[in-house]
Amino acid sequence: MTEFTGVRQPAFDAMAGKHAEAARRLEELARALHGELRSAGLDTSPAVRLRELAGRVTTQAEDLRRRQKLVHELQRQQVTFGRSTPAGSFLEVPDGLDAAQGLLDGTLAGRAAGKAADGDAKALAELEKYTSRTGDAEFVKAFLGTLGAQGVTRLPGSLAAHLREARSHGGSGRVALLSAAGGRALRLLSTALANGTDPRSPAYRGDAFLKDLAHQGRAQHRAGDTTYSGYQAQALIWRAHDGKTPYSEEFMKVVGRDVIAYEQEQRKDAWAATKEPLGRVFKADQIPIMDLAGSLRLGTLLRPGTHAGAPGTQGRSSLVDDLFHAARSSREASHALLAHTPAGWKESVLDYLLTTRWGASRYLDDYAPFNDLLVTATAGQDATSKRLAAELTKILADEVRGAFGRSADGNLEIKNRDRFDRYTPLSYPLARAISANIDELSRLLLNHATFGKAAAEDMSYALALATSHDAGFESLMRAQTEHMRAALDTVPPVGLDASNAARLGFTKADVKQYDFDEDGRVGKDDVLRFLTNRTVEEARPFGHLVEIRRQVLIAQGLDDKKTDEALKTMVGNALGLLPVPGAKQVSELAAGAFGELVGKGYDKLAGAAYDEIAKQTAERMSERGRSLDETHRTLTNNRLSVERLAEQMLATALLNKGLFDSTNMEGRTFATASPPTIKSFTQMSPQEYSDFLEWARKAGSGDLFDRFSGTFRRTSEVNDNLGLQIPPSAGGGK
Repeated sequence: MTEFTGVRQPAFDAMAGKHAEAARRLEELARALHGELRSAGLDTSPAVRLRELAGRVTTQAEDLRRRQKLVHELQRQQVTFGRSTPAGSFLEVPDGLDAAQGLLDGTLAGRAAGKAADGDAKALAELEKYTSRTGDAEFVKAFLGTLGAQGVTRLPGSLAAHLREARSHGGSGRVALLSAAGGRALRLLSTALANGTDPRSPAYRGDAFLKDLAHQGRAQHRAGDTTYSGYQAQALIWRAHDGKTPYSEEFMKVVGRDVIAYEQEQRKDAWAATKEPLGRVFKADQIPIMDLAGSLRLGTLLRPGTHAGAPGTQGRSSLVDDLFHAARSSREASHALLAHTPAGWKESVLDYLLTTRWGASRYLDDYAPFNDLLVTATAGQDATSKRLAAELTKILADEVRGAFGRSADGNLEIKNRDRFDRYTPLSYPLARAISANIDELSRLLLNHATFGKAAAEDMSYALALATSHDAGFESLMRAQTEHMRAALDTVPPVGLDASNAARLGFTKADVKQYDFDEDGRVGKDDVLRFLTNRTVEEARPFGHLVEIRRQVLIAQGLDDKKTDEALKTMVGNALGLLPVPGAKQVSELAAGAFGELVGKGYDKLAGAAYDEIAKQTAERMSERGRSLDETHRTLTNNRLSVERLAEQMLATALLNKGLFDSTNMEGRTFATASPPTIKSFTQMSPQEYSDFLEWARKAGSGDLFDRFSGTFRRTSEVNDNLGLQIPPSAGGGK
């Protein structure tokens, strides 16, 4: 909270003048004294000290003059008002100069915004001077305080109304100027509003301001002959948001939730009519409440260029979609909006948006705000993100289940294309949500667990939707790759015993658990047994993902698309070679082979979401600018790509765990030095890398790979979960 000091203006003016005069006289005295002492051959340090004092008084005088100037300006602009007391009339002035300047500028900006709302073009241009001040708490408080919730609502409403009038009666030049200036004003207002409605910010205007925003949002307003609801105008502010100052959780709890409820109340009867027999016959649209730009048919004229939509689009947007745009920049805000069940509702907000309201989202054909919101809300590793991801998975599985069936040849068929197309816009955020929780896929398949209310069958139908999106499938495959790498990393190293357990990051209890032959030491056979178990377990979710992707392509008539380019790239870059971030590397051969591939913050990724690790890993490999694996050029389908990727991961695991440490490398092209050691992978040619994989197969990875491949190519679980009868010949993938 800003501290204020009360001053009497005449006394303050006199004090400022006396300080300036004292500083001048002290400086003159110091110069004179220095000359006298120097002429007399005496020590001049008294004059130096006097000059230092003069400097301090000069600084104080300059500070007082700046304050004096601000006091005069504050009084002239009537920013602060005096108080009369028996001791005289006082002005309240902030103790800090920056605070005082913020108070002055914020008030002036607020007044300019008010005048702009009245149609003053010069005042609208004046606002642009303050675009850099939205990070100043005092400015924001004064700005929003001057405008009030009603002024905040009036400004975008007036801008939209004046822009419509300009387009109807003015020239294109005026429209362009008003559109550009209006967009900048909305951006300033949006950033200020995000700051001023965040309880964690020093700019917070308080709970009453938030409640007043909601009150003004529901109220009817008028600009010229245009009548609109406050939320229709406020929505233009949310749409102008650039994400750099996220809207807060509290804003979404008070305003955001009320917006959802407001639209539901206003549209409930009309939307219900579209689902009645007559509405279905005439294919009545489920129309959302448009924001003011949409209702006035302004297109993207009041939307910043980065959010203006694709060329040629009408740029329509609803007030709820504008809210999604504002909420997507903060996980806390997105959770506050979606992880909530309003009083009297039987469904959560997320469920309502995916089912009851989904037709309204489809009406606009602009899914980016909602999809971005879903990714923000479900791709985290916290409990709320996971709960929302599970809810999203179950709801969409139930919605698309009826779209699929079994064709005459036993493969997947889309029996209800309209139902499938209805939800394909959500395929990517669904894929991202499952990617962030890829471990749940293993739990469902291996342990017959549930992900929230979703069982293995539900997950399979959800994956049929998620894998239909190319980028979504890529996200899932990268996430599962990281999951397998992490699983293989849990295997203990060769040579682990009680004496070195602590140094290698294990406990004596771990040694006892991993030592199958009970000889007190974890040997090669013990390690291979654990590696085999992990390999088989990871092959099952890999097989599930790839087979469902293949079935979806068949169902869409795209089965000629044999291999996804993203998988080819992963194989070509030898993505499986990198160790898990934060892994306990124990093999000397591994340390030399990985070389510069590990570093640049790679180890700091430990604990991140699987899809984030996968993304960063891919970037790390692609930085080298060339592929290690030339066989990716001849891969003919996704099965072969995944098997090649698994071969890389298994070779890496054996290398990491020390199973190659005593294996002969004489005469191998990938070896260097004497005694021979593995070259750094960054220095290997594709031919040397191929030689390494051949050597690794003979040294022990071949048997593991056979176990992986045999499990990976089974289609029985996909058959059971989707009710298919996949032809056996298709399972071979050759």
